[in-house]
Amino acid sequence: MTGRGQPSEPAGWYPDPDGAAGMVRWWDGVGWSDVTTPAGPGVAVQASPVAAPPRPPLPPSAGTPWQVAPPRPASRARTGWLVAGGVLAVVVVVVVALVVGLSGRSDTAVADPPPDDPPAGPTFPPGTVRIVDESAGISYPFLGNGWYEYDLTLMPETRTTAGQYFTTQEGVPTGGDFIAQCTSGPVSPGYGWTGPGSEQATVTTLADGVRVAYYPYPNEREVLRDEALTVDGANAHLIEFQLTWDVEGYDSTGERAALLVIDVGRPDPALLYVSIPNTHAELYGVIDRVVADIDVL
Repeated sequence: MTGRGQPSEPAGWYPDPDGAAGMVRWWDGVGWSDVTTPAGPGVAVQASPVAAPPRPPLPPSAGTPWQVAPPRPASRARTGWLVAGGVLAVVVVVVVALVVGLSGRSDTAVADPPPDDPPAGPTFPPGTVRIVDESAGISYPFLGNGWYEYDLTLMPETRTTAGQYFTTQEGVPTGGDFIAQCTSGPVSPGYGWTGPGSEQATVTTLADGVRVAYYPYPNEREVLRDEALTVDGANAHLIEFQLTWDVEGYDSTGERAALLVIDVGRPDPALLYVSIPNTHAELYGVIDRVVADIDVL
């Protein structure tokens, strides 16, 4: 809690307080986000003169530690020494009796340490920095701790689905969970691909399809980018849009999504699909980061 009259650190990306090199964590002005991301393009690291506070330490144990009481002043009278000696002798006898009694017990229970919370999804191997999708023919950045390896239902838009995700809301009205995702795969038949030059037609069909399939309805769409790109020397087309809705039962009221179709020189083009609910709007910058760092295999 910030006391009255004390300035609160502005929301933004700060170096990860856990000390992970090259990683930043979102500070919302009150607390830390659970999601980290590598520092880089599309991620503006906060340069406020007031440093964001470190993450709170682990809570202390429930028990109060023993403290040694300060010694009482010694009495000048000889009688005081005799009484103190007698009390000390009684204390020693009691302590010895307790130790002997406890050492004879064989059924003393030792509490096991509490188990660590399991991860919210399958994690990537240590040291992972890029996701390599051999089926699609592309690779792109791993977005860091808090993102899990995609193991959900195969998306019909692609023959196979690889990538990363995390859950933003469990149990939405239509069933299942709401997620943020960055996934890829070779485009399935039926989405308008007729060969080189049909990147725009294909990504337009895909964008219209996912709007109906994966988002609350009714919704409004604002197209932010609809442009041809060159990705690692390959022709591509990007559509990025903002959806908004007001549907009961959803934590989010909108989502930023981007679909990129790339002609990778194979029978099927590659699709990269990034979608971030506005409950995690601080992560919108990962769209630019991923699009700017795609390699064609």
